[in-house]
Amino acid sequence: MKFQLYKQVALTRDIPEDGLRKGDVATVVDHHTHPEPGGEDGYSIEVFNAVGDTLVVTLVPESAIEALRDDQVLSVRLLAKTA
Repeated sequence: MKFQLYKQVALTRDIPEDGLRKGDVATVVDHHTHPEPGGEDGYSIEVFNAVGDTLVVTLVPESAIEALRDDQVLSVRLLAKTA
């Protein structure tokens, strides 16, 4: 497993179906091993708003997240409203 459970990670791409954007911060909550050899493992991640409320728990492939680095700064953005 590349990412530790309950550690924060950043998205490496947009996930429009969940309203998430590249750079959003999430917490790893579970690891999913791909059933076939050579397949990409996945992770369940939980994304919170700025005050700590859960926005979404979703499954992403390992390539969609990266570890946070000490040369990065967290920021906030407005959530897109869905009609």
